[in-house]
Amino acid sequence: MNIRLLALVLAMFTFSAPAMADMYSYTDANGIMHFSNVPDNRKYRLILGTQRAGNNPAGASSNTSIQVSRAGKERFAPIVDNAARAHQVDPALLHAVITAESGYNPSVVSPKGAVGLMQLMPETARRYGVENSFDPVQNITGGAKYLSDLLQMFNNNIELAVAAYNAGENAVIRYGYSIPPYRETLAYVPKVLKLQKKYGSIL
Repeated sequence: MNIRLLALVLAMFTFSAPAMADMYSYTDANGIMHFSNVPDNRKYRLILGTQRAGNNPAGASSNTSIQVSRAGKERFAPIVDNAARAHQVDPALLHAVITAESGYNPSVVSPKGAVGLMQLMPETARRYGVENSFDPVQNITGGAKYLSDLLQMFNNNIELAVAAYNAGENAVIRYGYSIPPYRETLAYVPKVLKLQKKYGSIL
């Protein structure tokens, strides 16, 4: 695509988009570049963003504001409650994971390809029948199923389940059913548990 045209599009988006918007693009087989702030397929890649997820294997944590978390929590609470009830997962835990992973931004795509509210990796999405990870209902439902399986796998040990969500269940098993000594995971687990406790006191 012509560089001048791309620059013009970016400039228009920057001055006209809402404060929390991200912009994605992809080039199709005919060489036509498509832009969207609400990507609807996996071909889109973030080219201008106000929030980025982190870079861990199972998803990406991000530093999010309290204001964003409160607004997102209210917006997606009905979906979270339904998924939590269906898969017997504490809704406070789901809210905690969503806060840590995406800050309630359903359009987040991490550098490693994790997508959406619960930052599902493509293989995890396929495993749980999620066809569109940008769809909040599918994403949260898939994430809830995954957390439910992890809790069963690790005998309802929330620390290990959360560690596995971040680093993968094989990493937890490889390190003798303990939290893997990865810097990110060691920070992620207490962060999620703290958020779970916080949300649990107000739900």
